[in-house]
Amino acid sequence: VSLGKTLHPMPMCFIRWHYGLCFMEILFHRSSLGTNCNGFQKAFVTQTNSPLETTIVYDCEKRTRTVTEDLFSNFPKDAPFSDKILDTCAVVGNGGILTNSSCGAAIDSAQFVIRCNLPPLGNGYSKHVGKKTDLVTANPSILKNKYGSLTGRRRAFVDYVSIYGDAYMFLPAFAYAFCTTLSMTTLYTLEDFRSSMKAVFMNPDYIRSLDKYWRAQGVKPGLRMSTGFMMVSLALEICNNVDVYGFWPFNNHPYGFQSLTHHYYDDVKPYESPHAMPAEFSHLIKLHNQGVLKLHVGECPPQ
Repeated sequence: VSLGKTLHPMPMCFIRWHYGLCFMEILFHRSSLGTNCNGFQKAFVTQTNSPLETTIVYDCEKRTRTVTEDLFSNFPKDAPFSDKILDTCAVVGNGGILTNSSCGAAIDSAQFVIRCNLPPLGNGYSKHVGKKTDLVTANPSILKNKYGSLTGRRRAFVDYVSIYGDAYMFLPAFAYAFCTTLSMTTLYTLEDFRSSMKAVFMNPDYIRSLDKYWRAQGVKPGLRMSTGFMMVSLALEICNNVDVYGFWPFNNHPYGFQSLTHHYYDDVKPYESPHAMPAEFSHLIKLHNQGVLKLHVGECPPQ
């Protein structure tokens, strides 16, 4: 991928702003995503979109689950945010590209901040990644490997996630069967310890709709879209202005060409991944150049 210095500061679309082309591109993508995926109403499993006795079809295996009284009682009545379009949103990945980026203030200035996979925010990271969090996803493997599936002592987990304040924890409860049990245990843990966080579940119907939509747009996300790409998709529907940070699936910095760690907080690479990060990133560049979102891969200017 050839980027050049224009990627971070100014998409080409802003040069054509007086023609209204950027605004039209944003409206097109929001309308198209809303019509085909409807993240406002369907991204989260709710009592409204998943009533009693209906069937939930898992998105990663051939399995279904009937919505019982017990399951239903743990769904929010409606989507956790209103249908009102937000002004500014930041979607923050965990790539090493954020190291020494000084993007923390810019990220925290967004009206709504989405993070992925329970990343650390302290230990000097906040200057570069910020602290504000409104929605954070949680990969089941983290809950399983780091916190023993929450079957033993759970205080360490609750203490750790307190860094996210009263954010929503977004869990893939209906990806695989084990995810359902683990997601319910996480929800109960947060409630039992009176955490200010609230657990909500990803809707597999929404994930299937996203997959179908982006493949029709020419994106080839591998066996499964990455969580980050899903969250960018959601942000494009609910926000007027979307800034994307921490997405860079390559080993070297685009400007200084120095080596980068896999994450801004460690260099642990996944043993096996169902995602096609470069293909997703290529489409993010396309959306950036159209002015649909702003993709940040360099240092952020002082606020």
